[in-house]
Amino acid sequence: MATQLLMIEDDTRLAQMVGEYLGQSGMQVTHHADAAGGLAQLQGPGSGGLPDLVILDLMLPDMDGLEVCRRIRALQGPAAQVPVLMLTAKGDPMDRIIGLEIGADDYLPKPFEPRELLARIRAILRRRTDGAAPAAQTLRFGSLEIDRDARTVMVGGQPCELTSYQFDLLVAIAERAGRVLTRDQIMEAVRGRELEAFDRSIDVHMGRIRAAIEQDAKNPRRILTVRGVGYVFAKQQD
Repeated sequence: MATQLLMIEDDTRLAQMVGEYLGQSGMQVTHHADAAGGLAQLQGPGSGGLPDLVILDLMLPDMDGLEVCRRIRALQGPAAQVPVLMLTAKGDPMDRIIGLEIGADDYLPKPFEPRELLARIRAILRRRTDGAAPAAQTLRFGSLEIDRDARTVMVGGQPCELTSYQFDLLVAIAERAGRVLTRDQIMEAVRGRELEAFDRSIDVHMGRIRAAIEQDAKNPRRILTVRGVGYVFAKQQD
């Protein structure tokens, strides 16, 4: 079955080009030129079901892309967990940081090479597929439980809301509990590539993960910062 993608992009020529290129790789793109149409499809997907991933442009005619991402994450049920790849203006790191903070799984600056877009999409979908592998098991650290099969996180029996990428980040550091990991090592474990220069997206995501799993995100006891190096996931918790 073809991978189903939803592209919310007001540049119809770009959307057509992307649709044709991704179609060559067995992906089917449904395009909406505004936020209203894209959100409507996610809220009432009908017989076609939910898309496997949303490609979301930052600049839309009827609504800011950041607000669209925020609304997607606020939807009820599985629609809130659909991965979001955000297209941002080149050289505008603040928009990327905000996008990651509100739940985008990845970002790609414009203009971009179609091959890189395809690679980013495959990486996001592969992380989700790999996370559902039968060999996975539940990681437990005190009251924190990470179920790699169900891709869920619980603290004291209460579910924690994380994006698919944040879940993968948490698993990557939890599997290496007690080891100090640089940002590049974490990125390599999750995405298979090193960070770009001055890329602080890992820090943004870590902040979101802490907010979800720590009792006090400002004084974390699970994910500790090692200044000048990176992060360490504590073996002993609670």
